[in-house]
Amino acid sequence: MTRVKVLFVCLGNICRSPLAEAIFKHKIRGNGLHNYVEADSCGTSNYHIGDTPDERTLANALKNGIAIHHRGRQLSVSDLEEFDFIVAMDSSNYRNIFRLPGAEQHQHKIFLMRNFDATDNHTEVPDPYYGGERGFQEVFDILDRATDGFIARLQQQLADRL
Repeated sequence: MTRVKVLFVCLGNICRSPLAEAIFKHKIRGNGLHNYVEADSCGTSNYHIGDTPDERTLANALKNGIAIHHRGRQLSVSDLEEFDFIVAMDSSNYRNIFRLPGAEQHQHKIFLMRNFDATDNHTEVPDPYYGGERGFQEVFDILDRATDGFIARLQQQLADRL
């Protein structure tokens, strides 16, 4: 069976998307899905290519029992073909994804992260970059809930394939 490939996308790839990737990987290992699903993250900008995630993101993740192993990279046209799910953290980055040539033909696999958060109807995962520790924890909590919803959807899709 072909592995399902998931890409999480934010602006700089140092706060939200690497955290989403790490939470997701942690949970798919816990659910026994790591043989069927893989994940990566990137940014729509080129601000932090090759950088490690923001120190506050790393600290928050560790505080919540999650390790992050990632270097920043920028979204590319080839990602549209390579990934089965492309999950944007907010509407600005969602629109940025659609600025890539050929993105319209992949619209069926491009989502907002909060579409998988059943607890409320917000569309944005807020960017914690200019805030304090409380904002990073809020983002962690949002991503923690949203990844649960996303994984439930993947489990259903994988069950249909098996």
